[in-house]
Amino acid sequence: MFQLFLRSRAQNYIKGRLGDDAFRARSPERDAETDRARIDSIMTAIDAALHAAESEQSGLSRRVDDVLARAAVTFGNGTDEYLEREELDNHHQNLFAAEIANGQRRLKELSAEIAHFKFMKAAVLSRFPNYKASVAG
Repeated sequence: MFQLFLRSRAQNYIKGRLGDDAFRARSPERDAETDRARIDSIMTAIDAALHAAESEQSGLSRRVDDVLARAAVTFGNGTDEYLEREELDNHHQNLFAAEIANGQRRLKELSAEIAHFKFMKAAVLSRFPNYKASVAG
């Protein structure tokens, strides 16, 4: 009798420490919500990176166009302008050329980056066709 009492107390102690002895899984709705939240965090990160890259590209494109316009003004319109150009104008042309080259290099990099982000977004959406973005209220 004493052994039955000890066994019962030991089982009660273990149940109390480990929780309920029956296995319970979450509801399918809760599982779907958890999965959607995971995908949503990935999509939010991709969308934020895509938006930032597109914003940078837009601003940089305007600045490169501005530098191209300023360079055209200092260039002159004579056929032999480069032969009799003043040294200061030559210096500005070199500065403009460097700025334009750097800007165009970065625009090319941003274009490739944007394409990669769009590909990643399409890949996520193709792997999770039932994904619907959450509506922020």
